[in-house]
Amino acid sequence: MTSTVATPAAAGSRVRTSGTDRAIAENRLGRKLVAPAVIVMLIVTAWPMIQALYLSLFRYRLTTPDDKAFVGLANYGTILSDSLFWKDTLNTVIIMVVSVAIELVIGFAFAMVMHRIIFARGAIRTSILIPYGIITVVSAFAWQFAFSVNNGFVNQWFAWLPGINSGVDATNWFGSHWPAMFAIMVSEIWKTTPFMSLLLLAGLSQVSEDMIEAAQVDGATWWQRLWKVIIPNMRAAIMVAVLFRALDAFRIFDNIYIMTKGAQDTESSSFLTYRQVIEQFQLGLGSALSVLLFLTVLLLAWLIVKLFRVDLARARGEA
Repeated sequence: MTSTVATPAAAGSRVRTSGTDRAIAENRLGRKLVAPAVIVMLIVTAWPMIQALYLSLFRYRLTTPDDKAFVGLANYGTILSDSLFWKDTLNTVIIMVVSVAIELVIGFAFAMVMHRIIFARGAIRTSILIPYGIITVVSAFAWQFAFSVNNGFVNQWFAWLPGINSGVDATNWFGSHWPAMFAIMVSEIWKTTPFMSLLLLAGLSQVSEDMIEAAQVDGATWWQRLWKVIIPNMRAAIMVAVLFRALDAFRIFDNIYIMTKGAQDTESSSFLTYRQVIEQFQLGLGSALSVLLFLTVLLLAWLIVKLFRVDLARARGEA
């Protein structure tokens, strides 16, 4: 009579195989669930993208439609050799980096408050999310008024700070480059920090309380628990939050259009594209700019994913 005893290695192999089969099944189900949405998005976006790529190869201006001519990659060469394009790209990168970095810090603080607080939790979460519910154009007009020389409250409330004046010599926030950039970034941070905090709150709720309590029992301070336990276990959520906000911030348009209209060298890449297509009717150059903007966004997304190096299988609990 013989008996079969499963060795630890064989048991581990079966567990890994089961986990792999489960992951494959979940991936297959996920693809089936998102397929209808992906098909609809491709139908809606594929044709405009192909049309933009096609027009970018032509010299084409709406005011002179008969002068349309195939120029190949000449439009891209014109754009990449223009200092204005690189200046606007630099403005966009500065706004994106500064805004997302500050939003990440403030959003994480808001997420910690919303996660830990017990009293009036619903009211606090609602109040924090109010700015995100306001239309961007409305919030941009509000912040334009706030930084106004004559009627804005910023100069009046913060006149005690160095460099800020009120009254006759009131600070003109939209009179030079960096103050105007500061006002734009403040409006962007105020509007979208709640979105960042909402994503971080979802990730914070996934951190095991047992791990935090175990670290506390071992004598870890609050800062040590934050950097060694909480943040490492939130890496996937932080990556998603930074990715979404960075891509959105890189396409900033509304705030600039309302607050400065590109004056004082505050143009962004999206605003430059708008000027070429809508104001100057340059469909060829504008289409080339939109293609470059699209490729830059793809590159930015790839860099962020590579930077965080998140193991999505482990984040889902499959490893």
